[in-house]
Amino acid sequence: MTNNIGYARVSTTDQSTDPQVDALTVAGSARIFIDHASGATTDRPALISCLEYLNPGDTLLVWRIDRLGRSNTDLIKLVSDLSDRGIQFRSLTEAIDTATPGGELVFHIFAALAQMERRLLSERTRAGLAAAKARGHVGGRPTVMTVEKLEAARAMRANGATFTVISTALGISRSTVRGALEKPT
Repeated sequence: MTNNIGYARVSTTDQSTDPQVDALTVAGSARIFIDHASGATTDRPALISCLEYLNPGDTLLVWRIDRLGRSNTDLIKLVSDLSDRGIQFRSLTEAIDTATPGGELVFHIFAALAQMERRLLSERTRAGLAAAKARGHVGGRPTVMTVEKLEAARAMRANGATFTVISTALGISRSTVRGALEKPT
């Protein structure tokens, strides 16, 4: 037996899922899974349960495509994984239904655009890093181990202080102290 299975999500507990649940119910959802979590987070227990619950022939329904995820990459991977399992996807608001040839076409157009977006972003990132490097900028997090702190750490270590004592006295992590003192000069 095939089922329509709904998934609803709101970002905070202050928001109501009622409009989503109503629309999913009208669309024939046999069961609805609900998360109260940001779409950007991977910690969405109801979505995980929903995906485990789905069987071949079922259709995953969402009110709007952004309820399933904000990242095109993750969304495309999710829908592709569903397709590989024989599960259809349908977004009520955008009228995307991968069970129809038109809906599948629309979804693949979204997938192609997302791939192009990823490539353009990657190219812009590489170009920006190269331009910054040409200007003498070095990427990465600034060091907390200043020359003064390193000299103090060396003096304390020479007087027998442990890495823990030094890190507490200088207000930096033990691993930073150890790394700096064990680094060849």
